[in-house]
Amino acid sequence: MSIIAHAGFWHETNTFASGRATWDDFLRPEGFLGLKQGAEILDVFPPMNLPTGGFITESLALGHTLRPILWCAAQPSAHVTAEAFERIAALLLSELEAARPFAGVFIELHGAMVTEHLDDGEGELLRRMRAVVGPDVPIVASLDLHSNTTAEMLTHSDGLIAYRTYPHLDMAETGARAARYLDALLGSTDRPAKARRALPFLIPGTAQCTLVEPMRSVFQSLASLEKKPGVRHVTFTPGFPFADIYDCGPVVLAYADTQELADATAEGLYQYIAEREAEFVVPMLTPAEAVAKAIRAHAAKPIVLADVQDNCGGGATSDTTGILTELVRQGAQDAVVALLADPEAAKAAHAVGVGGTVEMGLGGKLFPAGGPPVHATWTVLGLSNGVFACTGPFLKGCQARLGPTAYLQTGGVGVIVSTERMQAADQAIFRHIGCDPAAQKILALKSTVHFRGDFTDLASQIWLVEAPGALVDRPDNLPYRRLRPGVRLYPMGRAH
Repeated sequence: MSIIAHAGFWHETNTFASGRATWDDFLRPEGFLGLKQGAEILDVFPPMNLPTGGFITESLALGHTLRPILWCAAQPSAHVTAEAFERIAALLLSELEAARPFAGVFIELHGAMVTEHLDDGEGELLRRMRAVVGPDVPIVASLDLHSNTTAEMLTHSDGLIAYRTYPHLDMAETGARAARYLDALLGSTDRPAKARRALPFLIPGTAQCTLVEPMRSVFQSLASLEKKPGVRHVTFTPGFPFADIYDCGPVVLAYADTQELADATAEGLYQYIAEREAEFVVPMLTPAEAVAKAIRAHAAKPIVLADVQDNCGGGATSDTTGILTELVRQGAQDAVVALLADPEAAKAAHAVGVGGTVEMGLGGKLFPAGGPPVHATWTVLGLSNGVFACTGPFLKGCQARLGPTAYLQTGGVGVIVSTERMQAADQAIFRHIGCDPAAQKILALKSTVHFRGDFTDLASQIWLVEAPGALVDRPDNLPYRRLRPGVRLYPMGRAH
């Protein structure tokens, strides 16, 4: 069979957030792995729900020989520094050149990387990769569902294969689909025709969940479109609306045997989504409303309050206090907030030990608009080093490394405090430190949608809460300057 080179370079950039992704951020493990190079990639990734793992497993099953280059990722944040991008790109390209000859290339990308000097990090990276490998070697990339998929990305690749679930339960399967797609290209001299259509409105993150309508039906339609003769692949990326770039927003891609068929397929899906625009409007509760409603509720299982705008998985700080303040103020019982990033508080808790108490302000240090620290006397219920294996369907196989972590409580309100950031998308966050999430009445989770993968069955109700945070869920509240004119900033809303 064929030799395939593969790599990964991943970042989701919230240009409205604070804190840039540096070279060191791509090196150190946090919620992600640190920088991996060469043969160790073949050992580390296959058990994980990540595109590279699925690609490796499927490619080897298809009989191909793999030449791993490098893989790196950093927690979502504001822009990737120019230094970080250029150092990683130079390393990747030099190793790619050294790995030749090969018949094809796969790269795991996010699709929403913005750097200090580039609005389209992936488009520029793919352009440079094309210059190295030449016009005849196929390049296939996996994309996050939240990719802001640009025309440049389409031009310099032969296939862009995106996730089809949010929560992202199919990341490994996406890598496997990319492997099968690349395998078909290697067995043919014909390149597919490509078509791209950009939707005229931004979709908030809370409306992109594929477990509920309208996204459930939209993504179910992709498989049926691919059954049509001559259609090779269809991708829909709802976009990452927290990036102030020209090409921010939802995009449809189609690959087919002819340009006419690719155009018709993309246009048909575009029209199907456009006709459902009003269905992408999602209501939310204020922190005061959500907490009061949860306290009054009588439920056999926990009520989840999703702190959707303080999700570090989209570049937020994970230390805002909107929901925590209301839980304490309203005297909630059997309530736990997770994860709140506060290194100083975690250090103080470790200093006094389990059973000790410490008077301090919790959270509210990184994002001023997210509320002040919550001052109280906190009792330490549990401590950990923050290292644990994730067990839920989204992060299964991944190892969290959160640094010193503490389970604190004041009154009937608990908080799991970490040193490093990680969105609350896995029950192991609670269980590893001695907190049983199923035994709580209220779980306040700093996550937008990914928590649904591991908490939906656990919950009696899930309510979305519009507490202040850097991941502003209503794009019409964001100060866009570079977005292309005419795009509606919210479904059925005003145009930019």
